[in-house]
Amino acid sequence: MFYRDKRVLVTGGTGFVGTHIVRELLKNGASVRVTVHARQPGSDLPNVETVCTDLMRWEDCKTAIHGVDYVIHAAGAVGAAGVRDYQLMEGITKNLTLTANMLQAAWAERVQKIVIFGSSTGYPAYSHPVKEEEMWYDEPHPSYLGYGWMRRYFEKLGEYVSRQSKCNVVIIRPSAVYGPGDNFAENTSHVIPALIKRAVQRENPYVVWGSGDEVRDFIHVSDFSRACLLALEKCTHFDPINIGAGKITTIREIVGFILDAVGHKDVPVVFDSTKPVTIPFRMIDVEKARQVLGFEPQTSLETGIKDTVQWYMSTFAQPNQ
Repeated sequence: MFYRDKRVLVTGGTGFVGTHIVRELLKNGASVRVTVHARQPGSDLPNVETVCTDLMRWEDCKTAIHGVDYVIHAAGAVGAAGVRDYQLMEGITKNLTLTANMLQAAWAERVQKIVIFGSSTGYPAYSHPVKEEEMWYDEPHPSYLGYGWMRRYFEKLGEYVSRQSKCNVVIIRPSAVYGPGDNFAENTSHVIPALIKRAVQRENPYVVWGSGDEVRDFIHVSDFSRACLLALEKCTHFDPINIGAGKITTIREIVGFILDAVGHKDVPVVFDSTKPVTIPFRMIDVEKARQVLGFEPQTSLETGIKDTVQWYMSTFAQPNQ
């Protein structure tokens, strides 16, 4: 197995995506180190090395990376459609600093490969499944002016490091990732956890931001984690790659899956088009992931939502909290 005894650092390894990536690495025999800042790893991850760091300091990044073969950079600030003030700039600044520091440290420590997450938010607002090469054809959608360009700049920094050093930078452009362990915070949660939380609270009427006809590609975090490991193993040069389910779903369909999973089916649903919803249509082309990585998602959206609802209800116990 490729990962047997490989030393892999996962930044953000105590967060939503990072935790799932750590589990997948351990399952594949890797020796895993995670950076710890605000949260400790869960009790189900006993065989992980931890290093206390502040990734806003490049010296800490260098210490964290020292001695590892590979890095998956999953640390970052979280944003959401409802955040509209100066906090957006705060998140952009933090994410840029974290990523620049990690790339500099990977170069200095002669890491073999580092995975950086781009984003489908960087793509222009096309009404078809967007291919990797279309990223630079036009501007991102206006709602992603700051965030989309931030992720684009990640890629340019990664390309620079990849060209100037012997560190191979792997760029993954994910669609919308969801699943157990997702962020359910009131002000920063994304669409699926926000809708699940309000369904569990038995909101009546059940208010959904937007028209319900917005189109997205959602990928379960377990599938995304597998794809990350495949990309780290099989991507041999700088060549960004889309990772998604390759299927489109409307927010209206998502609402139906969530209300069914929660058992809140008879509630009146109100779609509020006055609320912010970002881009109306986003689907990514995932053919390169199939051809290069041999990646195929395994979790259907309906199954993944049931899985996420069960996790949320078991973790936060009682409805109406």
